[in-house]
Amino acid sequence: MPTPLEGTLERLAALGSERMRAQNRKHGVAGEQFGVRLGDIRKVAAAIKGDHALALSLWETGNLDARLLAILLLAPERLTAAELDRMVRAADSQPLADWLNAYVVRKHPEKEALRERWMDDPDPWAARAGWDLTAERIGKCREGLDLAALLDRIEAEMASAHPAAQWTMNFCLAGIGIHVPALRARALAIGERLGLYRDYPVSKGCTSPFAPIWIAEMVRRQEGAK
Repeated sequence: MPTPLEGTLERLAALGSERMRAQNRKHGVAGEQFGVRLGDIRKVAAAIKGDHALALSLWETGNLDARLLAILLLAPERLTAAELDRMVRAADSQPLADWLNAYVVRKHPEKEALRERWMDDPDPWAARAGWDLTAERIGKCREGLDLAALLDRIEAEMASAHPAAQWTMNFCLAGIGIHVPALRARALAIGERLGLYRDYPVSKGCTSPFAPIWIAEMVRRQEGAK
């Protein structure tokens, strides 16, 4: 009889497809994967419900789909800061990093201390997590943040940053422009000057990640909702 880990891996393997594997490779996935659709991973997680021990075993396999499932099964508060730090550095592709940051890092009780460390970390995936947490604070709780200094850093560092960190730095730039009217003009000017994501392809109906377009669209929606 297979162990819970073996049975779960068999289930994931049966759900995989070459089309999804190819799509993942386009997003920087280089390691082992089954190629399971994210919606199917969510369904597997819903059937299992929370299982921290199984999640840790799934993560240790190194398989993309197993790690994505692990993220949904983990109890963030049961991870030490050191364990989470190792996971963040190991999440070296966009799909994995984005899920880990959204579902685990943002819920960890020590996230603020980790945010401050990761913001200056040379590891691009740690830096991505640090800037992601900063973007969250810009949107929800800006008290204590030196937003002008953040804009200084973004202006000086974003153009040469690793793409992994550059993406969430851009979230901070847009967030300041959207949520802080007093700094909006400067955020727009920095976005125009840097030009990052100006020609980024987006699907119909989606907003461009080019900061000036993103800021203008979100401000328009906010004003329209008043």
